[in-house]
Amino acid sequence: MSITQKQRLVIKVGSALIAPTDSGCSEKYLKNIADFIHRFRQQGQQVILVSSGSVAAGRYLFDDKQPNPALKKAMAAAGQTAMMAMWDKLLGLPVAQILLTHADLCNRERYISIKDTIESLLDSGIMPIINENDTVTSEELKVGDNDNLAAMAVDADALLICTDVDGLYDKNPHKYSDAQLLKKVDHITPEIFSMAGGAVSATGTGGMQTKIEAAQKATAQGIDTYIINGFKAQSFHYLLEGQNPGTHFVACESPLSPSQHWMTHTTKECGEVIIDEHKDHFAQNSPVITSDDIVEVKGEFSVGDTILLRSCDGTRMAKATANYSSCLLNYVKQQPSIPELVGSLHPQHNSIISKKHFALLENV
Repeated sequence: MSITQKQRLVIKVGSALIAPTDSGCSEKYLKNIADFIHRFRQQGQQVILVSSGSVAAGRYLFDDKQPNPALKKAMAAAGQTAMMAMWDKLLGLPVAQILLTHADLCNRERYISIKDTIESLLDSGIMPIINENDTVTSEELKVGDNDNLAAMAVDADALLICTDVDGLYDKNPHKYSDAQLLKKVDHITPEIFSMAGGAVSATGTGGMQTKIEAAQKATAQGIDTYIINGFKAQSFHYLLEGQNPGTHFVACESPLSPSQHWMTHTTKECGEVIIDEHKDHFAQNSPVITSDDIVEVKGEFSVGDTILLRSCDGTRMAKATANYSSCLLNYVKQQPSIPELVGSLHPQHNSIISKKHFALLENV
């Protein structure tokens, strides 16, 4: 199925397309994207835009070209308004700004609220424009790049990542003349990741590595993902003709459920619990992990935080919401004469992890 047959498309646009020079926002490359969006919407299909570029758009207003984090936030604040004004002008249709941090996505209630807001906007014919909230975010709250934000924040049928190369090559095309473009990737393997180099553009935060990570997140929830060259007008002509101008990452045939995907790919673990069994606990989708199973507790976490479960050999086994704090679990571990202490303290929870918010990791 070509991208023209998809009902809902997420388009991610990078900073290099928004502000290719140091002189603020530029319409040069964005007109082609805006025209493509119009054509797509005219067919009755929905579009969500994930737009980087607030820092790059505001950089020219400041004298310091090597800004510290505080100055980058100021650049983002100034650039965000200019960027939204430009999209508003180019698109000529109702748009809505949604600024997010990773904390918004990691909190289940806020995550669902975001999705509900996006659905309401689309139902009303308004196009959401999403960006990371660089003005207020900290290192702990950063998604880090909008490639991954695009894959985590929204539901869609296809994800289109516009960048400054034609797609994924088997080796760096800037260094090797015999590099070959991969037109189709059925499965994202370590070998696929090894083909990715660093960021090509100085204006962006994510290179090909982050784009493959985004493709991995998106395809895991059944979303076909395309990496294309957004600087070339012909890329969008090919797409409208049902052709693939870049690299197509094929959606998984058996995608994760929304809750499993959120736990696996969106939440960040606050700590780890090492357990003494390898796979026996995970023979069912709602395992019971008791205090007797704990070998070691790493990090500090509270009730409701996401934790990672590892086996003694280091295998990442599962992610889940913690029913108990690291402080209590460490105390229980030091009381071998009181088996099942956790269950006696909180009889409603016979497991240290939530059965509702749990995801078995792929390597188990």
